[in-house]
Amino acid sequence: MTEILPGVHLVDTIAAESTHVFLLKDRGGAWTLIDTGVPGEDAAIVKYLQQQKIEPTAVKKILLTHLHLDHTGNLKRLVELTRARTFAHWIETAYIGIKPAYDGPGTPPREPVTIDEPFKDGDSIDTAGGLIAYHTPGHTPGHTAYYHAERKMLFSGDLFFSGEKGITLTPKTFTQHTPTAVISARRMAQLSLDSLLVNHGPVLLKDAGSKVRSLAGSL
Repeated sequence: MTEILPGVHLVDTIAAESTHVFLLKDRGGAWTLIDTGVPGEDAAIVKYLQQQKIEPTAVKKILLTHLHLDHTGNLKRLVELTRARTFAHWIETAYIGIKPAYDGPGTPPREPVTIDEPFKDGDSIDTAGGLIAYHTPGHTPGHTAYYHAERKMLFSGDLFFSGEKGITLTPKTFTQHTPTAVISARRMAQLSLDSLLVNHGPVLLKDAGSKVRSLAGSL
């Protein structure tokens, strides 16, 4: 049970090395999930909600960073449990609905889910004090990072990994087009950042901007 920043939880999931799922506090007792983890972790997510005394139906929005199964693996089940509205970039919306099927690297969704709220680059999402959806393609065509300008937080999906070598681009093996990911990384380096909430590896809760700029400058 981990509240990593005020109103921002890193949800305990089954596997320590699993894809992170973030839970964000919204107004009036509402909550938002960013991504849904690998298949089978819906029970762990619900357990975390119970431990925090949050009813599943208090989750009003589910935001997806991209289509890969380790991020969308419990989407259908969590929508059934929470009745939340779902959000994804308009390109990724088509692949999550398997119209058409995705044929790039990484594991695509197993079953189609219809996204309620397709958005475009730069759109604002009314949750957790306001998030800006930045289209950050490269890893997948419609990959999205979510930025909280006031708190200088970036939920970067799989644009970045973190680990023993610090911040890196996601490995080429899992990325559709690495040169485009480089361009996306350089764009995110222009933001004012304190915290970088990656989906794989340790999150950076302070001084993230200098690390992202250093990476972008080396690419």
